[in-house]
Amino acid sequence: MAKVICITNQKGGVGKTTTAVNLAFYLAKEKFKTLLIDFDPQGNATSGLGIDKAALEKAYEPGSNVAGASMTEVMLGTIGLLPIIQETKYKNLDIAPTTPQLANAEVELTKDNSRFMRLKEAVKMIEGNYDYIIIDSPPSLSLLTVNGMITADYLLLPVQTEFYAMEGVSQLLETMKLIRERMNPNLKLLGVLATMYDKRTSLSIQVLEEVEKYFKDKVFKTTIPRNVRVAEAPSHGVPVGAYDKFSKGAKAYRNLAREVIERTK
Repeated sequence: MAKVICITNQKGGVGKTTTAVNLAFYLAKEKFKTLLIDFDPQGNATSGLGIDKAALEKAYEPGSNVAGASMTEVMLGTIGLLPIIQETKYKNLDIAPTTPQLANAEVELTKDNSRFMRLKEAVKMIEGNYDYIIIDSPPSLSLLTVNGMITADYLLLPVQTEFYAMEGVSQLLETMKLIRERMNPNLKLLGVLATMYDKRTSLSIQVLEEVEKYFKDKVFKTTIPRNVRVAEAPSHGVPVGAYDKFSKGAKAYRNLAREVIERTK
């Protein structure tokens, strides 16, 4: 049965999607069958693996076939998850793509009684096909984020090592607590990941110390450095490990994948 990891932080710009794409890539490189679910209407994980979101939207015709279908249709209940999954050019790595239309689906679902369970029900049908399922959630505590947290076995929380790093974290943890109490008692905090870390600056060092003081052993030993290659890779539609496997960023995400494997044994 797949281990489901939701990567989330309501604060934007913390490296959430970058982490989702590159963690999924390196789990696949470690020979684990991996599915990346792009659950953020921005669709950056989709384009980060080389899929054209505009072409997806153009190809889809409601009621005709599944060509171009995405997480929007899955959430609306018109298509199951399996038909929309696409193989990537990387061995063991598949993606469930999304387009900006997912934001509209979220609005349509606001009065639906099953709105919080849509993703969980969809994942239940395919989880036997994978070792890991990574969910890239939006940078907000939205209906989509709650769906991801209800579906997941684990939460991975990227935290940027800059000012206001802890902003909103307490609210996210409170939401996690409520979900664990009411809808998903098995939900665990897998770990906190320090991103955009620059060991040359006292600010990064101080913020990391603050994060470690608050989360203790939940903080991953791996830190993700500020790295030009990590920043450049998405514009080429590839993970950093495919763009420059010898870069500091690629090595960091490979180490993170190994830590995740160890923590989820």
